[in-house]
Amino acid sequence: MKSLTINGSKRESVGKKATKALRNAGEVPCVVYGGDSVVHFNAPEVAFKDLVYTPDVHTVSLELNDGTKMNAVLQDIQFHPVTDAILHIDFYQFEDDQDITMEIPVHAEGIPKGVKNGGVLRFNLRRMNVRGLASKLPDYIIADVTPLKIGNKLYVTAVFNEDYTILHPDNTVICQVKTSRNVAAIGVSEDDEEETEDETAEETEGTEGEETPKENSEE
Repeated sequence: MKSLTINGSKRESVGKKATKALRNAGEVPCVVYGGDSVVHFNAPEVAFKDLVYTPDVHTVSLELNDGTKMNAVLQDIQFHPVTDAILHIDFYQFEDDQDITMEIPVHAEGIPKGVKNGGVLRFNLRRMNVRGLASKLPDYIIADVTPLKIGNKLYVTAVFNEDYTILHPDNTVICQVKTSRNVAAIGVSEDDEEETEDETAEETEGTEGEETPKENSEE
């Protein structure tokens, strides 16, 4: 998994007055949990742009002005209710040999058979909770949807990987192909379409070689 480096300054004062002053200066107050002690620091709001405003996920390498370096993951974030400015961020520190839990985005691969026959692909799960070593967690999980016919569902068991543990029940649906309004209106399913194509082919084969009767001409 990709990692982002964020440079910050360790905070000595953590009161409301000091926190407000940081925010007015364009800084975001942050806290890191999970280590031997809780670490308070701040960093410019722009430093979190590639971590927060993106559909991708990353681990974070925190480098503070006192020489402290930590690997962490974003645990919680608070936004201003009106301006959407970042108010506060919580991080969780981890070691290289420590399992971590993260939400990994799901990317569909291929075009479902059911979609080619008029169905619609619907996602139930855009992100999946997984647990494993940061070095083995993927940037995204690939879901091959090609075999799905109309009415078929893709379960989390279809994307099993030995490198990490999926934290969802086996019967959790990632996506499914549903009947579109157009197909439902004419009452044609994918199986019906396949049968119709076969029947058409058989009829065509049956008429090959037959002579068209000639009309009787008047002498």
